Amino acid sequence: MQKVAVIVQDGAEPFGLGSLVEVWGEPYHADDDNPVFDFQVCTPRPGRVTGRAGYDLLVDVGLEAAADADLVCLSPKYDFLDHDPAVLEVARAAHDRGAIVYAHCSGVFELAAAGLLEGRECTTHWRYTDRLARMYPDAIVRPDVLYVQSGNVLTGAGSAAGIDASLHLLRQTFGARVAATTARRIVVPPHRDGGQAQFISRQVVDCQAETLGAVLTWALENLAEPLDVDTLARKAHMSPRTFARRFRDETGTTPHAWVTAQRLQLAEEMLERTDNSVDHIAAEVGFGNAATLRHHFTRVRGVSPQVYRRQFAC
Repeated sequence: MQKVAVIVQDGAEPFGLGSLVEVWGEPYHADDDNPVFDFQVCTPRPGRVTGRAGYDLLVDVGLEAAADADLVCLSPKYDFLDHDPAVLEVARAAHDRGAIVYAHCSGVFELAAAGLLEGRECTTHWRYTDRLARMYPDAIVRPDVLYVQSGNVLTGAGSAAGIDASLHLLRQTFGARVAATTARRIVVPPHRDGGQAQFISRQVVDCQAETLGAVLTWALENLAEPLDVDTLARKAHMSPRTFARRFRDETGTTPHAWVTAQRLQLAEEMLERTDNSVDHIAAEVGFGNAATLRHHFTRVRGVSPQVYRRQFAC
């Protein structure tokens, strides 16, 4: 990998572009001896590119800069559903000749529009994963990861995850030492455990459900108690079968999945804000023991409760 081209367009997101420049656009430093890339920022119509945050960019290089690039990056932009046909064609051509095509945050929608995500695992910013899945059902959207590589297509979750994805590609191409040296220069971890799930503020399912609002509120106040379908159904004065059907209709999920999600959210808050042991927290949130809490927490959040606490304790 020698040449890197980053495509920017009107409404350019400065952090997204900056994360790419930090990794791929750095000049030579004698103290690390890392590779230096032929790095160019280009745009469909050279000249002034409007920015997203009160300042614009002056880019005097057109899309021809990406024609022979080994890595073509699609930097995110504000109006991410407005696609320039020329950019989509550049992405397709890069993919077809075997170059790596990388988009993160809202830039992933351009890869989808170019037809490059069909049948592929991918991700985008957690705010947009549902929309991406709805608009492009042939894409396999992973909302719980920081980045995904599928063949020569790399997608990132956006914002700071743009650095994670770039470091992954550096590590894969040049080895762990180069990635670690770059991470040290940027002052970030060489590799972050887990995925987006641990950084998303989980919202409680709406307790104003048409007929189950009171039961959901009661369940939230009694998470330490047994909350199986029979118990919840009795509280709602319904048969278990009717309750389970109504629950899915009104919340979009099963009682077990909903209760587990609420227990995990409460466990997360207690790990951040208290010094209580994992065993104590497991009992308080209704998992019963630390092993069960660790199982669910690691499966959903991607890291163990202990690792989560070390990273996010207040």
